[in-house]
Amino acid sequence: MNNRSNTYLAEAPVRKLIVQFSVPCILSLLVSSLYNIVDQIFIGRGVGYLGNGATNVVFPITVIALALALMIGDGCAAYLSICQGMGDKERSHRSVGNAIMAFLLVSIVLTALFAFGRETILSIFGATENNIDYAREYFDIILIGIPFYIITNGMNSIIRADGSPQFAMFSTLIGCILNIILDPIAIFVLHWGVRGAALATIAGQIVSFCFSFYYLFHTKSFRLSRDSFRPNADILRHILPLGISSLLTQLSIVVIMGVMNSTLVKYGALSEYGADIPMTVMGIVMKVFQIVIAFVVGIAAGCQPIVGYNFGAGNIKRVKEIFRDMMIAEVVIGVVATLLFELFPVQIISLFGSESDLYKQFAVYAFRIFLSAMVLCCVQKSTSIFLQSLGKPVHSMALSLLREFVLSVPLVLLLPQFHDLGVLGPLYSGPIADVISCTVAVIMVLSVLGRLSSSGEEEQASSGQTLAGEFSTTAE
Repeated sequence: MNNRSNTYLAEAPVRKLIVQFSVPCILSLLVSSLYNIVDQIFIGRGVGYLGNGATNVVFPITVIALALALMIGDGCAAYLSICQGMGDKERSHRSVGNAIMAFLLVSIVLTALFAFGRETILSIFGATENNIDYAREYFDIILIGIPFYIITNGMNSIIRADGSPQFAMFSTLIGCILNIILDPIAIFVLHWGVRGAALATIAGQIVSFCFSFYYLFHTKSFRLSRDSFRPNADILRHILPLGISSLLTQLSIVVIMGVMNSTLVKYGALSEYGADIPMTVMGIVMKVFQIVIAFVVGIAAGCQPIVGYNFGAGNIKRVKEIFRDMMIAEVVIGVVATLLFELFPVQIISLFGSESDLYKQFAVYAFRIFLSAMVLCCVQKSTSIFLQSLGKPVHSMALSLLREFVLSVPLVLLLPQFHDLGVLGPLYSGPIADVISCTVAVIMVLSVLGRLSSSGEEEQASSGQTLAGEFSTTAE
């Protein structure tokens, strides 16, 4: 950012900044979520619930791609914001150049791994004999868009940190609009089924990528040169830990979906619902859940440049003010979401097609039980990102690991055997994990903020500079 932009981040009203940076971020993440939601709606109405089941099976590969993109992109964005607070332009452009090289390497390796491991991946994530053909068809086409998807989503984080949240929003929005236009044409007019939905999706991803590529030549706070792209292990060693929380947050979705789908298929086959209904319904519930998380993460990620800049500048009082206002917004979102899920589960699930009474019955259970503690989930996830913005990767990573791996996975596996809950057991894993992880998150963030107060702003400014300056000699 230029000098005027830096002063603006340090002096403008906090709530005005939060709105200005968070709204485009929320819309960008919502659009990303809508890619999958739009496919589900049109496939549900044009192909049926088996088609939706197939997209649920393939969905985890896009989440894995997003996880790696955000690890690099969010880590670079967090570090870039701290460097901006210090006025260090040299390390800014070097970090972005190395992040871009990492995007390219990850894209190539991940696409190759997915291509060779297709059958294993589909099996792990719950493909059944009824939907496996649809899943293979959808998988093969979605795979083509993985490199574009990784680079676009990773670059969006950097673009926001560079002070252009509106551009990041626009680049994602234009791709989603194209997807929405092409989906009904491909499914209902051309009768291409899930293959048409996949083609519409990757077309949107390619268009979004083109806008992100264009931005590289129109940056604000740094200018890329050939030297920016020279690989530097020390730079990446500092960027990647700051993005670990984002990686774990997304990978947890993959792990939970894999364990959840397998468990639901196993116990569903022993129940009146059968194997396909619970797995399909839960896939839809998880995608609706992602819409709420788009708001939660959008606010927290939107605040990241503001927090990082003021932390780097040593303005701890302002950092705390940002955290307070951010938490108020997150709690409001959690309350509204919980009311919607508890009061209108049938109406929500009906958007994805009209199915049997058993299908709707399980959907009601899934929404009302699994998402019953959304408020606590919102607090926990936003706290993790806030700690990431303060350059606390270990704290942020610990919170993500606690909820998503330490708690959720064992609960999904064990609860079906508790009091013979069967196929309903995994649904209770959500609220139990949210209660415990939120409690730990509150204790952790209060402890960190308390230490910032006791150390004093001058000392913390030095701490922020130390974090950014650890690799100063290697960046020169």
